[in-house]
Order: sequence, then structure tokens, then C-alpha cells
Amino acid sequence: QSVWYDNVARPAVESGLLARIMEEDGVTGGTSNPAIFAKNLEESGVYDEAIRAFPADATPAQIFEPLWIQDIQAACDLMRPEYERTHGRDGYVSLEVSPALAHDAPGTVAAGLRLKAAVERKNLLVKVPATRAGLTAIEALIAQGCSVNVTLMFSLAHVNAVAQAYVRGLQRLVEAGGDPRPVKSVASLFLSRVDTLV
Repeated sequence: QSVWYDNVARPAVESGLLARIMEEDGVTGGTSNPAIFAKNLEESGVYDEAIRAFPADATPAQIFEPLWIQDIQAACDLMRPEYERTHGRDGYVSLEVSPALAHDAPGTVAAGLRLKAAVERKNLLVKVPATRAGLTAIEALIAQGCSVNVTLMFSLAHVNAVAQAYVRGLQRLVEAGGDPRPVKSVASLFLSRVDTLV
């Protein structure tokens, strides 16, 4: 098992919290989502100076994504030694595609590839929901060498469908002459959702 921290953002990196829990608590990965990042952006105060550097007419989206990408890059850099030590088995950080794309397979693929290029770190996972469209997107992203973190699975059948999409994506990658070894995707079961229901 690997322990991942679910609040990777600037406050955790700049305060030294992420480095400390990696050292003291065995944390070897991290993840984020738009809601968690927005909460940090609104409440922490550490983004105020960076926000002021944007043009006055910048939209919230034009401010939000670049700052989020910077946070993910910093976390990836912090996790990179773990990634190297485990030969790519751990040390990842996840960045989620917009929830608005949950039922848009082409949009999810385009967003995933764009985020991968923007972050430009080997230990990035693009987080994709396992909706019907998401399964199509997962296969397509993996076929293009993009590691993914799949979420929103609520049954064993659902997990099996995700695993099959992963295998099909790798097969397509190999058939196209790609190297499957760096593609280290994960399927994340939402235990917290089960816990809440119980």
C-alpha cells in the first residue's frame, strides 16, 4: 500500500508540511481536485500576491488553472526522488480534468493531454472519472502514453471495466510502437464515500 496526501497545494508545499509528512509519515504520493484547490485559493492567503500579478481583466479560469498547475509542478518535484527510488512505482501527484467534462470523452482526452504538456513532469497522473465517456478517454489517454488516476468507481464490475480500458490502452500504445513501461496508472477506490455512507 501507498499513503497519498489528498490536499496537495501551495500551503502544504511552502509550509514544509508535505515534505514533513513524506519524511515522518511515509507519504509517497499526492492528489488534488478543483474543490480542494479552490478552498486553498480562497482561504489560505498565500496566493494573494500571485493573483495580483495577473491582468486586471483576467477571468477566474485564467487565474485558477495556471496557479493550480504551478502547485502540482512543485509537488511533483518534491515527490520526484520517491518516483526515481521506486523506478516509477510511486511518487506521483494527480491533477484532475474538469468535472464538466465527465461525459465528454474527446474533451477529456484533449484536456488530459493539455494538462500533461503544461505540467511536464514524468510523475504526473491525470485524474479521470470512470464514467462511460471516461472509460473511453482513459483508454485513449493511455494509448498516447499518458498515465492516469481513475476515480469514481463503486463496484467490482466498475473496477474491472477500468482495468480492461487500461489494458486496451497499453495494447494500442504498443501497437503504435510506444513504450508502455512509463505508463503507471492507478485506479482509486473512494473509501471515504463508503465511510460517509456507513
